[in-house]
Amino acid sequence: MPHAKALMHALHILSREGYSFLVVPGGGPMADLTREIFIRHQVSQEAAHWMAILAMEQYAYFLADGTGARLIDEIRRREGLSVLLPYKPLLWEDSGLEHSWDYTSDSVAALTARRLDAPFIKATDVDGVLLDGQLVSEIPAAILKGMQSCIDSGALLLLEGRSCWVLNGSRPEEFVFSLRSGKGGTVIVG
Repeated sequence: MPHAKALMHALHILSREGYSFLVVPGGGPMADLTREIFIRHQVSQEAAHWMAILAMEQYAYFLADGTGARLIDEIRRREGLSVLLPYKPLLWEDSGLEHSWDYTSDSVAALTARRLDAPFIKATDVDGVLLDGQLVSEIPAAILKGMQSCIDSGALLLLEGRSCWVLNGSRPEEFVFSLRSGKGGTVIVG
């Protein structure tokens, strides 16, 4: 979260150069609170799922605020930099998403990329996938199934026939370099 605004500003600059981005927000601290409420108060998986989706909506407002991004509540291509408000489109159609903690914002992003037939780039706080302490440039999703990694298990299932490029978003300059050069991070192949 500390670097999220800097990354959004970097994406805005790229959007003025002709790139287009639809950012699917994570849940940020609001999703952490939802998970805590789920555990402490024995909230159902169904209620927790929608609470987490609404947490993503809240984080979307944070990401868009002052960054030049526009908020949208439809899964569709647009020019420039947009941040998805996921509640409405998922309430309308969320087939492919289980209502469980195995399907988080990563899964929402994977589903969104699939619907748009667009690249799925995951900005996170790690450089990519590490195996035996080594960063791997490419890895099949099947190898990560059942392992603790930087992407949720639901997203790995939704990658079938697609890929996810994992890049470190906490260093916006390196993230932009990777986007421009096609180098860095890890590609998870479904």
